[in-house]
Amino acid sequence: MSHLLIVELPGGNDSDILSAALEHGHRYTFATADPAHYQAQADLAPLLARACGVLALPHDGALWDAPLAVAHQTDRFDAVLCLQDLRLIETARVARVLGLAHVAPDTAILCRDKAAVRARLAAAGIEQGAFMRVMPGADAGQRLIAAVEQLGLPLIIKPVDGFGSQHVFALRTAADLEILHRLADLVAQGPGDYGLGNAPVGALLVERLFEGPVLGCDVMRAHGRQVLLGVNAKVMAAPPSFAIRGGCFTANCGQFDQLEAWLKRLLDAVGFDFGMAHVELIMTAEGPRLVEINPRLVGARIARLISTALGRSVHADLIDLAVSGALPALSPTPRHAATRWLLAPDTGVLAGITWPDCADPAFVGIVANAHVGDAVRPALDNADRLAMVITTGADRARIEALAEQIVAGAEVNLRVPGFVC
Repeated sequence: MSHLLIVELPGGNDSDILSAALEHGHRYTFATADPAHYQAQADLAPLLARACGVLALPHDGALWDAPLAVAHQTDRFDAVLCLQDLRLIETARVARVLGLAHVAPDTAILCRDKAAVRARLAAAGIEQGAFMRVMPGADAGQRLIAAVEQLGLPLIIKPVDGFGSQHVFALRTAADLEILHRLADLVAQGPGDYGLGNAPVGALLVERLFEGPVLGCDVMRAHGRQVLLGVNAKVMAAPPSFAIRGGCFTANCGQFDQLEAWLKRLLDAVGFDFGMAHVELIMTAEGPRLVEINPRLVGARIARLISTALGRSVHADLIDLAVSGALPALSPTPRHAATRWLLAPDTGVLAGITWPDCADPAFVGIVANAHVGDAVRPALDNADRLAMVITTGADRARIEALAEQIVAGAEVNLRVPGFVC
């Protein structure tokens, strides 16, 4: 039995890492800058009650070292895990202080800055599309327009430290450029508060927009050794949304050798030597082009998709890696798991969802992302999605069609706020 230090939760509510720790006999201490946020959630309260402790940390991550060092001396941690983008840098630094295996602090800092990653990869000779960083400030809107005019369309604008496809804008046409001219100051302000006591740095990345299939690759690394668990072929919502409407994860059994070699070049270049990385790319006619490198397990409950395809818990794999440096073996067969997300047809308050009956053994289940009483809208980013359907099997086309069928048969019931029948 190992004692795990688990820092924050992805999405502020994804408890899968806690459940996996309990299921595999581990103890855990949960550390957060906002205990009340988690304790108010009915699904999380029982899991927090089973923790060795819930540590309330300062919102300023620079002040974490001392309280976590005291906790470590009292009841030694065997590993530290953080799957939340907003606290990856602090966690990496604390792990170094405590002498625990983790992604290096310098790598965590680099990977939380998409523009800096672009520059590092370009310096390493890995082809990057044209890009510019736009710093915050009083005239940021004007400088954003200047960067766009210098680079030329098509382009994408995103926060350098963003996540979850939030505050992302595509510029494909002259009409898009006209809209940007009207809204440049607003776009340049960035996403505002990220939540859980975190504010964005405010800088934007303006970069070339590539077209092609979007792939998510989940890689585990331990001191020079690497395993690509598999590849998720994503289905995007229609523009202008950047929400991911679904995907199909295929377990790696050796069929992705060329892609894995390209991923190795990327991860070597940014110094990613230990932990799990979620790498997103676009497969263009000229080859793969990086979207971003995330130094953590994939979020938005997609880890359940990976576990379904692998036939085992990817969270348990991650715990084993953090505790002992163990990497899992490749899957014996390329089994698939598919997902499709249910999206709101209109803006309103969710009154309920009616799902069609499905007795097909390939149907795994439904994962809710929104609940009755939540304000919802047609999806602009991943946070707006309502629920995820998961299917699995050896026949990729069949399980994707089944997931589409289930989502198509669902009825979303909305009510207008303040309207009484």
